[in-house]
Amino acid sequence: MTDYRKYIQTIEDFPKPGIRFYDISPLLGSGTVFASAIADMSKPLRDQVNKIVGFDARGFVFGAAMALELGVGFVMLRKPGKLPGTIESVNYGLEYGTNTLEMQTDAIGSGDRVVLVDDVIATGGTARAGIELVRRVGGEVVAFSALLDLPALGGSQSISKLNVPVHSLLRISNEG
Repeated sequence: MTDYRKYIQTIEDFPKPGIRFYDISPLLGSGTVFASAIADMSKPLRDQVNKIVGFDARGFVFGAAMALELGVGFVMLRKPGKLPGTIESVNYGLEYGTNTLEMQTDAIGSGDRVVLVDDVIATGGTARAGIELVRRVGGEVVAFSALLDLPALGGSQSISKLNVPVHSLLRISNEG
């Protein structure tokens, strides 16, 4: 398996002082490494889902590629005011503020088996909001998948408490 960690840069005090940001741009910048990451993220989900749900914005990158890899549909979870039609929304907290997440109500049907995808699991606020939205419209959340998990921030544990298995290619401790 590829050593994905060497394709992630650590940036201190971004976007605010005290925040350690993990920049995935170098991983995305290598076609072969990105393709390998998508294949590895998709492996445990093969034949288990019929929809991938990606979070605005970096979750779109991973989610759309995983949907293509798995041959399933892709659904976008967006920031407010970006989707037409009837939407469902939820407010949530994240490690450095609050936000709102929206989804088209007809994007997921009753009985759809869904994997939510994002780039990083931090506090889990975004993930919990996405799980709530998918469940509100009748979807079954099969798993949450991310490139990177920061377990010290508690997000993967809070997702697991909602009976959603968590998959990540990397786990990075506080020491970076």
